[in-house]
Amino acid sequence: MPMYKVKPLHGAPGALRAEQLPSCMYRLPCLHRAAPPAQDYGALKDIVINANPSLPPLSLLVLHSLLCEHYKILSAVHTHSSVKSVPESLLKCFGEPTKKQPRHEYQLGFTLIWKDVPKPQMKFSIQTMCPIEGEGNIARFLFSLFGQKYNAVTSTLIDSWVDTAIFQLKEGSSKERGAVLRSMNAALGKTPWLVGNELTVADIVAWCALQQTGSTNAAPANVQKWMKSCENLAPFSSVIKLLK
Repeated sequence: MPMYKVKPLHGAPGALRAEQLPSCMYRLPCLHRAAPPAQDYGALKDIVINANPSLPPLSLLVLHSLLCEHYKILSAVHTHSSVKSVPESLLKCFGEPTKKQPRHEYQLGFTLIWKDVPKPQMKFSIQTMCPIEGEGNIARFLFSLFGQKYNAVTSTLIDSWVDTAIFQLKEGSSKERGAVLRSMNAALGKTPWLVGNELTVADIVAWCALQQTGSTNAAPANVQKWMKSCENLAPFSSVIKLLK
């Protein structure tokens, strides 16, 4: 015999109904909403590039000059202990030193360190960002600071020309260079720049590769015309002085 009986709640007068029960004990905030943008405290963003003076990355010097036209840049050139000597022209590749203003008045820091490295290396003042290696990759990053937006097709063409300039025009055989010059001549017969009607990072890297390989005299007509268009821009003409 049971000690006591519990009357069933279902069906009894005053019984709880399902809709009266709480749907949850407590509510959590939605975790999938976009996080608020990080606050910019006005800290100077620093670009630090290591490069070998035996093969200076000319495209990065052109891009530095272009960036100076858009941002207030604190520029500096240093020599690492791994390098015995650096030509005076490379020590002054950013121009004659000017009177420095307080650091907080600049938008961007651009430091070039001549160092014994196999390929250019770049670090940017973002903690989560890995170092970037290779002249072409660094050039892409620096050009992205201008905020240019391209569609997928144009971006692919630009990347293709950058890789072609580095791996075939600059580092390839004479046969590969000849093939690239023919491709460039065909493209420049349709548009004033390698990719469309505006200067892109592809033009900068390709022009610098031609200068360093000594292929300028062998360039066909359309390429010669394009080279003159590049050299009419101040950032390119400043680099020509380093080659003399």
